[in-house]
Amino acid sequence: MSRQRRDHRREVLSFVESFVESNGYPPTYDEIMASVGLSSKSHVDYYLDALEAAGLIERKPRTPRGLRLVGQAHGTFPVPVGGYIAAGQPIELFQGPDHEIEITSDSADPRKDLFALQVQGDSMVDALVGDGDVVIVERRQEAQRGQLVVVHLRERNELTLKRFYPEGERVRLQPAHPTMPPFYADAENVAVQGRVLAVIRRI
Repeated sequence: MSRQRRDHRREVLSFVESFVESNGYPPTYDEIMASVGLSSKSHVDYYLDALEAAGLIERKPRTPRGLRLVGQAHGTFPVPVGGYIAAGQPIELFQGPDHEIEITSDSADPRKDLFALQVQGDSMVDALVGDGDVVIVERRQEAQRGQLVVVHLRERNELTLKRFYPEGERVRLQPAHPTMPPFYADAENVAVQGRVLAVIRRI
């Protein structure tokens, strides 16, 4: 299994926010470097540049503690697009677009492990998710009953987007469409990949 790449930018932002909350003032480059495990101040500067470009922080030049957090609602940040997701019949795992989209940080928390998928199909229209929309997903392996989730059907190596209802040894994957029946699968063959946090509608 491949090793998941760390998101240093998210780690830097999380540390800065935690430090400010605990101390009332921002950290220095040395403190960020030590906490996140970066090898040089130039690496710290690289990730702070990215956070500043996303509107999440501001910096005063030549000031040891010159960072300032910006209200999250005013910033944007990139989320990787992993491919297509079926809101209808399941489709093959993660095929399609491979790029990033910019979303506002009032739509989702930039500190979370996020990815985006483009929806194909209309099975979730009553959940306000239509064909061509993009869903923002928090990567996680567990879900609560009734949550809108991305699931991997192991036997078929396919993904689908449905509401999640565990029912003993099987799972009911429920569409949000008045004419479409639920899809049932053995619980051992259903792997939750993430839960949907936001929908970007196609106009």
